Amino acid sequence: MFDIESVIVGAGVVGLATARALAMHGHEVLVIEQHQIVGSETSARNSEVIHAGIYYPKNSLKAELCLEGKQLLYSHCQSHGVPHQRIGKLIVASNQPQMDALLAIKVQAENNGVNDLMVLDQHSLKQLEPALGAVAGLLSPSTGIIDSHAFMLSLQGDAEDNGCQIAFNTSVVDWRRLGLQGFEIQCGDETKLSCRNLIMCAGLHSSNLLGQDPNFENTGGKPTRFAKGNYFRLSGRAPFSHLIYPVPEPGGLGVHLTLDLSGQARFGPDVEWIDQIDYEVDPARGEKFYAAIRKYWPGLADGMLEPDYAGIRPKLTKPGEANADFEFWGPQQHGVAGLVGLLGIESPGLTASLAIAEHVRKLL
Repeated sequence: MFDIESVIVGAGVVGLATARALAMHGHEVLVIEQHQIVGSETSARNSEVIHAGIYYPKNSLKAELCLEGKQLLYSHCQSHGVPHQRIGKLIVASNQPQMDALLAIKVQAENNGVNDLMVLDQHSLKQLEPALGAVAGLLSPSTGIIDSHAFMLSLQGDAEDNGCQIAFNTSVVDWRRLGLQGFEIQCGDETKLSCRNLIMCAGLHSSNLLGQDPNFENTGGKPTRFAKGNYFRLSGRAPFSHLIYPVPEPGGLGVHLTLDLSGQARFGPDVEWIDQIDYEVDPARGEKFYAAIRKYWPGLADGMLEPDYAGIRPKLTKPGEANADFEFWGPQQHGVAGLVGLLGIESPGLTASLAIAEHVRKLL
């Protein structure tokens, strides 16, 4: 007999979506969260973009779950009154040498089932966004923005309405298998509890927690590395009505312009590899932001950028390596029923969260 059927570690957007999915399918669910509110790490420190599913390798989990998750997310926002807007995104080439990369992105998107991208020449771009400096672009009409906190609160509400409980201010310090079935969890306040299913949705901390199993690395588990993304906000209102993305760069999608639901513009994230969790934004990094932004917005004046916030992406790759796919360390890898670890859940994790939750439920 177990204390509870299913324990989820982490109340970020993916942990909450998974708790909701399991609870709505009749599971008894407890979520353990080290902070005092939901989604206060990676889930609260991103661009709040609903991604279309453009960039990811064909048949990858990122591509498939983003495309599925996008549809589920828009439907959920409409049914639950979550503030969002299908604002559209422009991916732009600043010069002729980037044209090949831009067209390759369109082909990649179509391979993933994203068939609504439109190629715009310089004249069409100027008509759409007069302040934009680019030779060509791709318009993604299904890209949107969302109030991520409101979304997480809606997930929490659905989960709790179906019997899920959330233990805030509680950390998991250790866990172990209980013979052939089940797990024992040791919390920081010395509480111990047992469960049939254990799902690690701990974001930046998943690899460290899963690494307490001696078979983690031998069965495909990977360490997490931290790629910090700094954001700068614009003082004043931006002359744009769409999200603006440059051609992607290694490690991320480049310093792009996003708009929140009030129309406030921010730029980022850049890529800064770090060894320890640190959310401070160095104002000196703004100099590189000006140079990157002026490639597509030459009218950006000096002194218009202010340090805003930073987020950290849980990467499964080293600097200079190609981005890794989402990874689910599940029974197929380690052979243990009821144990699923989520690794490298970075962008498009917010967009894909509802689809990721269904994927985890099926793994169990």
